[in-house]
Amino acid sequence: MEEILKAKIHSFESFGTVDGPGIRFVVFMQGCSLKCKYCHNRDTWDLCGGTEYTLEEVLTRIEKYKNYFIPSGGGVTFSGGEPLLQLKFLLKIIPILKKEGIHVAIDTSGNFNLTEDIKKVIDLADLFLLDIKCINDEICKDLTGVSNKKELAFARYLSDINKPMWIRQVLVPGITDKKDDLLKLKDFINSLNSVKKVEILPYHDMGKFKWEKLGFKYPLEGVPVATSEDVLRAKKILEI
Repeated sequence: MEEILKAKIHSFESFGTVDGPGIRFVVFMQGCSLKCKYCHNRDTWDLCGGTEYTLEEVLTRIEKYKNYFIPSGGGVTFSGGEPLLQLKFLLKIIPILKKEGIHVAIDTSGNFNLTEDIKKVIDLADLFLLDIKCINDEICKDLTGVSNKKELAFARYLSDINKPMWIRQVLVPGITDKKDDLLKLKDFINSLNSVKKVEILPYHDMGKFKWEKLGFKYPLEGVPVATSEDVLRAKKILEI
């Protein structure tokens, strides 16, 4: 018998408005290989967590909302966690969505080797929401547990093939808001060809309770949340 394809999913959002253009049906996939200290979805990390859904079950949920998100210029966004950890599922579901004229976005860290399967998913999707954790590699390692080299290479590949992307960075006061680093980020973004939007996401600690509920100490205890003034300053440096 053919194995039934399933995905580990944390949750769904029916009317997302911040994860791509228009109204989005957002699939938050379970599992993440990064250890971001500011993560507000700590419960999405465990690859063994979440709930299993078949391809048909996910498609049925999406189908219910097509008449809402398609007229808005929206579509489906695969987020997480890290959706690219479940490539097999993405390679099956995205072509089906594309046949139905549904815009597909992927929200990812881009922290992957550019394998053939990764490149296939890149070709299939319409838009990437790419998180640049920090342009300073030492800060990135401390903040996420990994180097930024793969995510920067991922961005360059998207640029080389002219795949639309939104660049995002979480602004953490005292960590990712240093002027020199923001200037380097600006230069990097300006070197790319297919960036359609740059977003500064203000750091908040609203996910702290999830860490504590899971029995973990919140890593950024005492770090102030980013204010609107902090964001405005960063935007001026980035000239966005």
